[in-house]
Amino acid sequence: MDGVTVRFGGITALDRVSFEVAQGHIVGLIGPNGAGKTTLFNCLSRLYGYSEGAIRFEGRSLLETPTHGIAALGIGRTFQNLALFRTMSVRQNIMLGGHCRTRSGFVANALRLGSVAREEAQLAEQAQALVDLLDLRAVAETRVMDLPFGTQKRVELGRALASQPKLLLLDEPAGGLNHEEVGALMELLREVRHQLGLTLLLVEHHMNMVMRVSDRVVALDFGRKIADGTPAEVQANADVIRAYLGVET
Repeated sequence: MDGVTVRFGGITALDRVSFEVAQGHIVGLIGPNGAGKTTLFNCLSRLYGYSEGAIRFEGRSLLETPTHGIAALGIGRTFQNLALFRTMSVRQNIMLGGHCRTRSGFVANALRLGSVAREEAQLAEQAQALVDLLDLRAVAETRVMDLPFGTQKRVELGRALASQPKLLLLDEPAGGLNHEEVGALMELLREVRHQLGLTLLLVEHHMNMVMRVSDRVVALDFGRKIADGTPAEVQANADVIRAYLGVET
C-alpha cells in the first residue's frame, strides 16, 4: 500500500497509509475501534475504492482487477461476522470456496459435461485435504449451523483456503474464541503458513495472539499509520501506548 487515502464524506477513514507485506510473512494489523482496519481490508478486497494512493499485489495494481477477480488473483479473505452457508455441510462450504478456480460455465454445468465432473472431483479432493489440515474430519458432513462457534471459524478458514490464495486476509480470527481456542488458532495459522506457503495479514484485537504469531505488526489510529515494525518495537512505541491507553508510558 502506497499513500492510500479513503474518505467518506467529511470523514477520512485512511490517511496516506503505506506499508508492505513480505511474501511468506504473518503481519498483524492493530488499532483501536475506528482506526481504519476494516476499511483497509475492504480496499484490498476491492469492496471500497480509494481516492489517493496505490495498492499493488505482486507488482500489479489492484485497480487492474475487477472486484469479482480478486479471489482468482490470489487474495482470499475471512470475515469478522461469519458468512457461511449454515444449512450446508462443512465439506460443501469448503468446496464452494474453490469454485473461483473452476472454468466450466453455465451451459457445461447444466449439461453435466465431463469437464464439470473432473472439476468437481478436484474440488472434492482439495476439500478433503483441507478438512484433514483443519482437523474437521469428524464433522465434515455436519451442517454448519449445528457446530460450535470455534469450529465454524475453522470452516470459514477452510473455505478461504479453498480459493488457493497467495495472500490470506483474516478479519478478527480470534473473535469470540476462548483461551484454549486462541492458542490452537495460533498453532493452526503457523501450520497453514508452513504447509501452504501463504502470506497472512490479520486484523485482530487479541494482542497476545498478534504479538506471538506475527513477524511484523502495523498499527493504525484514526486512519493513520502510527507504527510499523517487529512485535517488540510496536509494543514499546509511545504512539501505540497512547492510542490504547491514553497515556505517555
